[in-house]
Amino acid sequence: MGEKLSGWKRSGMCGTFSQEDIGKSVTLMGWVNSRRNLGGLIFVWLRDRSGVIQLVFDEAAKKDYFADAESLRSEYVIAVKGEVIARTPENYNDDLPTGRIEVRVEELKILSTALTPPFEIEENSKVKEELRLKYRYLDLRRPDMQRNLMLRSQIAMSTRQYLFEQGFLEIETPILQKSTPEGARDYLVPSRVHHGKFYALPQSPQIFKQLLMVSGMDKYYQIAKCFRDEDLRADRQPEFTQVDMELSFVEKEDIIAVNEGLFQRIFKDTLGIDIPLPLPRLTWQQAMDRYGSDKPDTRFGMELTDLSDIAKDCGFKVFAEAVKNGGSVRAIKAEQAGLSRKEIDALGEFVKTYGAKGLAWMNLKAEGLNSPIAKFLSEQEIAAILERTQAKTGDVLFFVADTNKVVYAALGALRLELAKRLSLIPENQWNLLWVTEFPQFEYSEEEGRLVAMHHPFTSPMDEDLDLLETAPEKVRAKAYDIVLNGTE
Repeated sequence: MGEKLSGWKRSGMCGTFSQEDIGKSVTLMGWVNSRRNLGGLIFVWLRDRSGVIQLVFDEAAKKDYFADAESLRSEYVIAVKGEVIARTPENYNDDLPTGRIEVRVEELKILSTALTPPFEIEENSKVKEELRLKYRYLDLRRPDMQRNLMLRSQIAMSTRQYLFEQGFLEIETPILQKSTPEGARDYLVPSRVHHGKFYALPQSPQIFKQLLMVSGMDKYYQIAKCFRDEDLRADRQPEFTQVDMELSFVEKEDIIAVNEGLFQRIFKDTLGIDIPLPLPRLTWQQAMDRYGSDKPDTRFGMELTDLSDIAKDCGFKVFAEAVKNGGSVRAIKAEQAGLSRKEIDALGEFVKTYGAKGLAWMNLKAEGLNSPIAKFLSEQEIAAILERTQAKTGDVLFFVADTNKVVYAALGALRLELAKRLSLIPENQWNLLWVTEFPQFEYSEEEGRLVAMHHPFTSPMDEDLDLLETAPEKVRAKAYDIVLNGTE
């Protein structure tokens, strides 16, 4: 049984003290991060969500707490009273905000003991995720996890302040609702009162926010919890939170302006980064042609190159047939990649998971061109490919020939995979852009018909209205996504 607080009140958080506090009497509470016993002196790092501070227990001070201090172990919860003192210069630790001070403890209370943790409470833990989730309350004590939660809180606060200034009302919408067709399957909740009936958990507040607009609320937002019964992926989970908004009497550019301002405000408030406006824009077609993705990571190059006009009459039938059947031949260039044949073959298997039948390649070695497809191409065709891609010695070219859908998917994924392997993605760089003019419809193999690419509530581009009856697959939507470092 731990001791009681008995009226003790914290003076502040562990990581907030500095040299300006030297000489002050303080009361601190937190978790024992680590302990060093040097005989007559015991040093303890005390941790809370703000950081750590060093405590000093001195046996020579003849305090009756020293035996208790010797019993302290990792993750004990303690409270101390003491004086902030300066460290000697040789003991400075300028990697920490509190690295030039420590607290000479005068009183100690052990509020709670702890068993030995199943893993270290430390930054960037390599512990398996299953163990971390089993002991989630311990995992959430780690500094990097706590920073994530604090950043999320800061983002929510910044969002609320900005949207309030823009005249928005924060309005909560129901969680239990009627099932409506959206992008994924609903989670269903059976009703006890209405036997045989089910509520659906909302995939988004779409219907409700439109009701709010026709009710005259003008500008609405909420930080909404949404639910989608779909497969778990790196960027998809069944339960997630989104900033949801709706505006009346506006057009696309008004909505883009509000959201650009929101992102600018969030980056400034939380990271101190100035985001220049307006943000860059790509149409959906431009994004697919250049990056093979509708959410391109523009922090690095390696853009796709269309070689269909060169390949359409070439001697390599795989290339020629793809173009003849309405598809395309495209390539990406890995500059100075230094890839082995084994690595190239592994990448060939990688693109097959995205529907490609194979991966053609050219390796421009110092001793000459190495490629299994070179024998099917004329010297003029090879020269045209090298000129179009601006390839040089040391580069490797990768080609996919298929339908546009497969080519984009395979090369878009390969581009990201190569960037990771070759360490091309710069750290601490934030690339925001808009992707606009998405197709209104896409063909669903499962349903055997055209379905809305985004959702049924998106209007067609005005200039494409006539195509709705004659060529609906060519209709572009007034749809737009904001993309950050390859994430929608």
